[in-house]
Amino acid sequence: MLEKNLIKVIEIAVLGFLFPLSVVYYSLSNYILFFLWIIFFYTIVIYFTLYYEKNTLKEVFKLRKHKKFILKIILRWFFLFIVLYLFTKFLFPNRLFLLQKENEDLLYKIFILYPIFSAFPQEFIFCSFFFKRYRSLFISEKNMIIMSSLIFCFAHIFTINWVAPLLGIFGGFLFAITYSKTKSLLLVSFEHALYGNTLFFLGLGWFFWGGSVGN
Repeated sequence: MLEKNLIKVIEIAVLGFLFPLSVVYYSLSNYILFFLWIIFFYTIVIYFTLYYEKNTLKEVFKLRKHKKFILKIILRWFFLFIVLYLFTKFLFPNRLFLLQKENEDLLYKIFILYPIFSAFPQEFIFCSFFFKRYRSLFISEKNMIIMSSLIFCFAHIFTINWVAPLLGIFGGFLFAITYSKTKSLLLVSFEHALYGNTLFFLGLGWFFWGGSVGN
C-alpha cells in the first residue's frame, strides 16, 4: 500500500505541478491543448485498466437522477454570470465582448468545440480520474476537493497572468464539489463548459487562450 501511494504522490507531483511548470519554463503554452489530450489519454488508460466498473460508468453519465442539481447549477451560473460581467466591465473594459467585436464566427466555434475538446477531458482528469485514483491519499472528501481545485488552478499557470489561475481556483472548487456530490462526469463537464463559454463570451477567455499565452 505504501509503495502504491508513493507512486501516486509522485504522479500527482509530476502531472499536477512539474508538468505545468515545464510548459511555462520551456514556453510551450501554444501546445497546451495537445498536452491536455496526451494526459487525457494517459488517465483513460489508467482508469479503465485499474478502476473500470460497468455500473460506475453508467452512473458517471446519468443525468436523470440529478435534475435538482442541474437547476442548482443553472441558478448559480446565472448569479455568477452577473458577477463575471461586472468583474470584466470594471477591471478589463477593453476586453468586454472582445470576440463579438473582432471575430464573432470564432466565438460560435468555441461554443461548440470547447465543451468537447477542453471541458470534458479536463473534468475526466481533475474529477473522474483524480477522485478514483487518489482517494487512498486523502483522509476526507473535503481534502480531495481542495487538492483537486488547487491542481486545477496550478494547471492554468501556462497563461502567464493572474486572472486565469484566480478564476481557476474558484472554478476548480465548484467543479470538484459538483463531482463529489453527483459523481457525474457529464454533469460536471456541462458545468465547466457553461462557465468556459461564458468567459469567452464576456471576453475573459483572452486570459485563457490569448494575451500572454505563448509569449
